[in-house]
Amino acid sequence: MASFNLLVAVCLGYVAILFAVAFLADRIAATGRGRWLRSPLIYTLSLSIYCTAWTFYGAVGYAVRSGLEFVTIYLGPTIVMIGWWWGLRKLVRVGRSQRVTSIADLLSSRYGKSNTLAICVTLLAVIGITPYIALQLQSITLSFTTFSEADPSRGWSDVSSGLWVAGGLAIFAILFGTRNLDANERHHGVVTAIALEAVVKLVALLAVGIFVVWGLAGGVSETMARIDASPIGEWNVDPGRWSAITFLAAAAFVCLPRMFQVMVVEIDNERHLHTAAWAFPLYVFLMSLFVVPIAAIGLELLPEGTNPDLFVLTLPLSQGREDLAMLSFLGGFSSATSMVIVASMALSTMLSNHIVMPIWLSWTGSGASVSGDVRSVVLLARRVSIVVVLALGYFYYMLSGGGAGLAAIGLISFAGVAQMLPPLVGGLYWRGATRSGALAGLAVGAGLWLYTLLLPGLGGFLPEAVLQQGPFGLSWLRPHALFGITGLDPMTHAVMWSMALNTLVFVVVSLISLPDPVERLQGAQFVDVFEHSTGLRGWTGYVAQSEDLLVMAQRILGASDAQALFQREAKRQGARGTLPEPTPDFLQRLERNLAGSVGAAAAHAMIAQIVGGSSVSVEDLLAVADESAQMLEYSSQLEAKSAELSRTARQLREANEMLTRLSEQKDAFLGQVSHELRTPMTSIRAFSEILRDTEDLTPAETTRYAAIIHDEALRLTRLLDDLLDLNVLESGQVSLNMRSGVLAQVLEHALSAALAGAARKMIVHRRPETENIPLHSDLDRLAQVFINLISNALKYCDTEPPELTIRVQSQGGKVSVDFIDNGSGLTEEAQTLAFEKFYRVSGEKAGGAGLGLAICREIMQRLDGDVTYLPGQGGGAFRVTLPIRDDVKVA
Repeated sequence: MASFNLLVAVCLGYVAILFAVAFLADRIAATGRGRWLRSPLIYTLSLSIYCTAWTFYGAVGYAVRSGLEFVTIYLGPTIVMIGWWWGLRKLVRVGRSQRVTSIADLLSSRYGKSNTLAICVTLLAVIGITPYIALQLQSITLSFTTFSEADPSRGWSDVSSGLWVAGGLAIFAILFGTRNLDANERHHGVVTAIALEAVVKLVALLAVGIFVVWGLAGGVSETMARIDASPIGEWNVDPGRWSAITFLAAAAFVCLPRMFQVMVVEIDNERHLHTAAWAFPLYVFLMSLFVVPIAAIGLELLPEGTNPDLFVLTLPLSQGREDLAMLSFLGGFSSATSMVIVASMALSTMLSNHIVMPIWLSWTGSGASVSGDVRSVVLLARRVSIVVVLALGYFYYMLSGGGAGLAAIGLISFAGVAQMLPPLVGGLYWRGATRSGALAGLAVGAGLWLYTLLLPGLGGFLPEAVLQQGPFGLSWLRPHALFGITGLDPMTHAVMWSMALNTLVFVVVSLISLPDPVERLQGAQFVDVFEHSTGLRGWTGYVAQSEDLLVMAQRILGASDAQALFQREAKRQGARGTLPEPTPDFLQRLERNLAGSVGAAAAHAMIAQIVGGSSVSVEDLLAVADESAQMLEYSSQLEAKSAELSRTARQLREANEMLTRLSEQKDAFLGQVSHELRTPMTSIRAFSEILRDTEDLTPAETTRYAAIIHDEALRLTRLLDDLLDLNVLESGQVSLNMRSGVLAQVLEHALSAALAGAARKMIVHRRPETENIPLHSDLDRLAQVFINLISNALKYCDTEPPELTIRVQSQGGKVSVDFIDNGSGLTEEAQTLAFEKFYRVSGEKAGGAGLGLAICREIMQRLDGDVTYLPGQGGGAFRVTLPIRDDVKVA
């Protein structure tokens, strides 16, 4: 008798081999080698996660209890692979083009990128799959218990075994399922390990079957005779139940999160489906080949009361074939672990993308364009979700206590996930399917499944009075006789009502509700995926900065990957630098890349937050325009585009005219600067030579010449100061001296400085009671702006005597200071160009280089304010706007 310790050692060694295979596969794939990792054989074997411990062990028990009905579990996926492989190809193409990460993500993307629908699908999947995970844990613990009972020297606790198994599976799934953030990338390590487990469980089941047929029964003919003599040989077919279970198996094969993960997300090339279409049915046939012989011989040889679910394990043990029993144990262990690992990975992605991350972003208030790396948060969410999923399975197993209720949970789980089939198939083939219809149908179907199948199957969750008499005594609402229909098998009854009403509500609500533009666009993308599989479209009418998009992408993809993506796009556009233009094509590619990490709905929402909206392009309208309403919409879009092009052409003409004027002003400015620099330099040179070369100058002459040199030097210094000041302001290198003060004091200082020593006298009108406003700003720079505006009013006012009105108003957290003179003001052309640094008003009285207003504008922008010209005031008028802070205190 093999010791229990040896079994544990073999089990640990097998797990170590799986770890090594997964690790090496990841390493080989990372180097770009190992084409066999992407072969159709690996893909086909990965689909074997459909065959869990429930089928490895439970198929024999199913045959003992229900005869040949176990065939329906294998018949469903076989029909899908052979008869609907073209539908699977369409599903795979949609998954690749939309970069979906799970079945919840696919349904969300199809129905307007609705995260609400994704949440509903995620919760339904967790509720349906958690008991199924508990079933896998139970099968492993029962296997350990069987060996423990065969080895009297070793006791064993189901509680501890289940806990250790759940913990080990969680570690494996975390290590090899969440190494990369992009859930759309291939998990070569996990898939390769699953393929190895597929071989192990097939070899184990075939080995036990060969041993039973030729080692125990004595050959094929003797085996057939014993089968005919056993209860299993009776051909008892319930058409309704067979049809219902076959349908459930087919629907679960498509809708189970773990199947969607390996069939759609992990596929490397859709051509692999051609091989899987015949290879997977062959694999399933081999898995079921010896089920009936093992069941018949087990009933004959094993003691009455032996658990038929474990005949695959107990038959070799009863005959002293511990080696074969150990191989059988590894087959069952492989069946359970592969399912749990992939299911927990798929559910963790759904929980993270559609529940955890939206809640986290809502709590933290993080916007899409806020800096900071959230990749660690997403990875942590997925890892925690894996632990939570396995913990739920373990606690469900502990609370249920196993037994018949848990053994029957396989079909109950199938019925739960099958509720996703109507919106899935409808979304692939019906453009008119809407989000409202999908949500309503899913809610009705899931509710009926819970009420008619899941809760009654668990026992104790529904009162006995409800089961026998219906809620509130309404017999037509009994869970197993809904609407007065009696005589049906509970499984058939539940499947019939839940799927029929789910489909009916989905169709009716879709017909009476109208899809929004995004739903129409996605409907066209899904239904006509082979014509429109180039990717997502619809980003038009956008306003975005590439810098904001890069910040957001770095948070999700990581700095290196995001920067590489942006550099590739910039190179593709032929742009200078590393930042591309945020064109619709680039936004589509960026959304697809982000969708692989956070899901399609979240990626679309994050880009929309920065872009500010999206609309349907002309090409997309053509794709969905199957009615006259869409054609009218298309026409209106063309008119809007035409008007937008006209506005753009007009703006370009105006910009060209402005650039022409600025070019002329720049030439004049360069000539003026040359003149302004040459004139004082000429005077300085001439009079300094006179002082140097003339010996008989009188003291008065010396003083006069030195004064001229001094004045010209000051003139030159002022010009250079203006140029340097403007350069510092434009480069952003200016240092602001922020302090508190009162507006009235700043105005008083500016008036004193601007009017002191002026050749002309100016009358100033003020209202001091409005000027007592506290400020927190660079008061010296602000005074410089005021001085410039007052000096300009004094110099350029063409009315005698010149008058200046200073008007102060405060509203909405801002204060405005208007400087209005009584002159003729600026012409329309001068108003447009007044603040350009190359502009000088023609016919200026006081000369100058035309830098004053440009400096004022730069200063006010640095102070979070603005300076503008006010037309229609009867004279020259400028307005200075500043923010007001309520917390400013002035001593």
